[in-house]
Amino acid sequence: MKFSSTFKSVMMSAGIAASGLMGTHAAMALTVTAEVFQQTENPWDMAFLPNNTMFFTEKCKGLSVRLPSGSVNKLLGVGGSTGFASVKSDLFCDGQAGVQGVAIDPDFSQNRYVYLFSSSKGGNRTYGGYNNIVMRMKVNPSMDGVFDIVEIINDLGYKPMKSNHPFGGPGAHNGGRIRFGPDGFLYATIGDNHNGPGPQSPTELRGKLLRVDRDGKAAAGNNPPAGFDKRIFAYGFRNPQGIAFRPGSGDLYLSENGPWHSDEVTKVVNGGNGGWDPRDNVNGRGACPDGYCGYSPNQMGALPPSERAAFMSMTDLKAYPNAMKPAWNNNGLSQGMCGSVWLVGKQWKEWEGRLAVGYAGIGIHGTATGNRVDILDIPQDGSSAKREELQWPTFAGRFRHLSLGPDGALYVADESSGNIYRVTPAQ
Repeated sequence: MKFSSTFKSVMMSAGIAASGLMGTHAAMALTVTAEVFQQTENPWDMAFLPNNTMFFTEKCKGLSVRLPSGSVNKLLGVGGSTGFASVKSDLFCDGQAGVQGVAIDPDFSQNRYVYLFSSSKGGNRTYGGYNNIVMRMKVNPSMDGVFDIVEIINDLGYKPMKSNHPFGGPGAHNGGRIRFGPDGFLYATIGDNHNGPGPQSPTELRGKLLRVDRDGKAAAGNNPPAGFDKRIFAYGFRNPQGIAFRPGSGDLYLSENGPWHSDEVTKVVNGGNGGWDPRDNVNGRGACPDGYCGYSPNQMGALPPSERAAFMSMTDLKAYPNAMKPAWNNNGLSQGMCGSVWLVGKQWKEWEGRLAVGYAGIGIHGTATGNRVDILDIPQDGSSAKREELQWPTFAGRFRHLSLGPDGALYVADESSGNIYRVTPAQ
């Protein structure tokens, strides 16, 4: 399936114009071609080898690899799955939880290591019999099986029980993205699990960004506050699902879901606080349902996003004046911001060097549905952003992740259609 469409940049809201970001920049248009690259079920993440071999995850199935020939080998499945070379019985899928991030070791050609983030259950798990974990495994030379599976992080938070919140089922706010940085260390995100104390806790791995070595040990140079787990690179996050390293500088940008407001893209600094603190009975707030103020006030009903943000800020600069300020907050709206990637190559024309961000399309309480890919022009200091809105052609999707392939194409994982698309600028 192939189709083409002209993705037109759109001058954005008065809020952005008022901030002086838009200037006199003229609206541009870029024609692209999008084709179905791989049919899947609930695609969540992709990672590429230089020859365009693509490892990909399906949230409720497992880890597979697509070879340059187009053939697919199913490598590691969740408990009860069929057709996979190996099945790990503790892996499972429930709500937002399941098999999520995948990353390839920078030295894959020598060590054959691939890393996988997944939800896991069992008697040895610490959150009511559950945890999120990161595994390291070797891929065999024929690329049709994995072996030497080792859990390098097995104490990531998990939400084991339903709570009185929107999207309040088990497995909420998992984060789940893993990526190797240009420094050779592995970065991993974990969401707040609908847990109030977690994001600001020095010891619980909830609402955090970790930086570890191949064995899951704290990376040399991590600089969290005194008393914090040394694996923590940054903290105070809600549900970060995008890790993107800026070409050239190597600066790390995190993209995360907002509550009923303020999806955010933030330039992250070592030891930094993202400013999310959903505890009740702190920072001027009283009691909240199940001790979590993340959707308050009036969490089940309509309320202007600005009023919600005043009560429960995504980046609380009053409580944490030194918190990292976002480059972009989606005009104060929450539309399910997920994965992101920097566009590289002259084929991207005026978009080269900009950050592409996908949205999963949440549309509640009068908020417009996302269902789009945005292109953000962010200065080197990460202090602001100009946005060009790209409406996805012909249908509405849930864009869980974006990756840039070694061929320079943009690969888009769409949960709604179950497809991974290959998107290229028309010549």
